[in-house]
Amino acid sequence: MEIITIVLLLLVAVIVSGIASRIVPLPLPRPLFQIALGAAIGLVANWRVELDPEIFFLLFLPPLLFLDGWRIPREELFKDGKTVLELALGLVIFTVLGMGLFIHWMIPSMPLAVAFALAAVISPTDPIAVSAIAQRVPIPKRMMHILEGESLLNDASGLVCLRFAVAAALTGAFSIQTAALNFLWVAIGGIAVGVGVTWAVARTKNWVSRQYGEDGGAQVLISLLIPFGSYLVAEHLHCSGILAAVAAGITMGFVETRGEVAAATRIRRTGIWDTIQFTANGIIFVLLGEQLPAILAGATNTVRLTGHHEPWWLAIYVVAINLGLAALRFLWVWLSFRLTLFRSGEWRKQPNWRVVAAMSFAGVRGAITLAGVLTLPLAMADGSAFPARDLAIFLAMGVIIVSLFVATVGLPLLLHGLTMPQEGSQLAQEDKARVIAAQAAIAAVEKAEHAMADGKDDADIYVAAAARIMDSYRLRIESREGDAPERKSRRHIERIEIELRLAALKAERTAIFRLVRKRELGSEVARKLVRELDLLETRYAG
Repeated sequence: MEIITIVLLLLVAVIVSGIASRIVPLPLPRPLFQIALGAAIGLVANWRVELDPEIFFLLFLPPLLFLDGWRIPREELFKDGKTVLELALGLVIFTVLGMGLFIHWMIPSMPLAVAFALAAVISPTDPIAVSAIAQRVPIPKRMMHILEGESLLNDASGLVCLRFAVAAALTGAFSIQTAALNFLWVAIGGIAVGVGVTWAVARTKNWVSRQYGEDGGAQVLISLLIPFGSYLVAEHLHCSGILAAVAAGITMGFVETRGEVAAATRIRRTGIWDTIQFTANGIIFVLLGEQLPAILAGATNTVRLTGHHEPWWLAIYVVAINLGLAALRFLWVWLSFRLTLFRSGEWRKQPNWRVVAAMSFAGVRGAITLAGVLTLPLAMADGSAFPARDLAIFLAMGVIIVSLFVATVGLPLLLHGLTMPQEGSQLAQEDKARVIAAQAAIAAVEKAEHAMADGKDDADIYVAAAARIMDSYRLRIESREGDAPERKSRRHIERIEIELRLAALKAERTAIFRLVRKRELGSEVARKLVRELDLLETRYAG
């Protein structure tokens, strides 16, 4: 009963934090509200959430990484693929090595393997936190795509590095050759498992749907199980479950381009996944805040692990680690931009320091860092306590909070008036796609109309109905073709029509609810009508 109460309280805290982030006029991202609310709960409540690290990893990471891979713009990811790989792989290894040595030098009492493990968990960035900041201060699209691609891959690479560091801490031995071969097996095997499981499940469910019809609820449930299945299969084969979840998400994006899922199922599935993403990320940050009071209360004992007695030394270490992360990231991004300019033949041109600084400030740590650090083992193989675990958790949490505050303050200043390189317009592609789709629709309506009216006495009715539908598609084609001024005028008219249609849909919905309140319309019919109006409003408002 207590577990259920705790879960419900965490869910309520996530809801309240979302409301507070919209009410409070300060430009603070939602994760900071969730951390603060969790800390308040930790101060007044007499319970503590203690999750087994493996269970915590399994519950939260596979769905979040799967969804990131599923929804990331694949074209943008491949367009800036070199930059993304340089940040997601090169920067992670650079950060793990540099920060691991720096942390061990700064805190000699922390074993080198544990220092590398801490460096591995603080190396991945969190796009959710950056997106929350971007709601108040718009981040250029291309920069956001690079950050999303980086976070998608560096989550996996950082956590794989964590796995090796923990293994070294537990066994006391580390071989570069063995680690390299193991890394190849872990990485390639994890990717293969994610692709294979998703492809096999998708082919099977599509065959079943074609043969026996589609069950929307089952389709949604299958999409929820794929990341967990990929993760568990990969871990059973001693591969990377994290990479399997990421690969499964990217593969899901390709599989979905076949368009074999019903529209209603897609709408329902999108809403469910949005809720899962909001809830899982929110709970992680609330849990972070909930554990802060206990961790701060134990700061006196934790600081003794470093050889000091004053708790304020921990704050110095947190600031120093954040400065080290920022310096390494700034250096790597600058070198990456210089390499890009060199490849393009502009080797004399210097990178824009504001762009480099903005990319550095955007390296916010969040849910993945917290989830990773909480998976540090509780005990060594001989049963003794894992060395400096509480200290590593404290420092990781401090890095998350400080990086959020720094990004909240620094990004708006750096992005104000910043001009990014001009991106190609996607309007022409959109217009071409809409014209081709409309032409295909006209051809399909003509074919269906001939088939339905063939041999029937009321064929004129079918012709008239088809004509009305085809006229709407011809109007779409005309609005996307012609001279630029003419298209601009037609789009202006379209915007006016959309506003009028939205007003009409809202009036329809209000009238339906009024009929329900007067008991002149049944609730079942009302739900059907309201859903139709909601779908139409989503179409026009989108």
